[in-house]
Amino acid sequence: MQEPNVNEWLAQAKQDPNAYQCGMYLLHNGTVRETPKAQVRRGMQDAGVVTGLNLSHDDALLAEYIEQAKQLPGIFYVRVWLNSGHLELGDSLMYVLIGGDIRPHVVDALQWLVGNIKDHVVIEQEELA
Repeated sequence: MQEPNVNEWLAQAKQDPNAYQCGMYLLHNGTVRETPKAQVRRGMQDAGVVTGLNLSHDDALLAEYIEQAKQLPGIFYVRVWLNSGHLELGDSLMYVLIGGDIRPHVVDALQWLVGNIKDHVVIEQEELA
């Protein structure tokens, strides 16, 4: 799947009708890492090493979360791209771009949206060695 060009994304965001409300844009690029989720999130040692990952997602649920993110305080721009299929180490899982009025609003919105995408929208199946 073709990854987005983040420079084009930012240029497009700055042409959006709400662009003059935005004092900050924050971009998240999640990637496939070799440390398994069980070790990073739950502290399990000897969980193995990730060699690849299979990713799928629920597009309808993603759309709902994007709309909810646009309703968060001070948020005027939201754009998301999710990868899918078999991914290798270093491949991008997602890009999330949030534009808003002030840093605390943008940081909070990014945290909220990425958290919900990871917890509810995507299904990640790690391949371990």
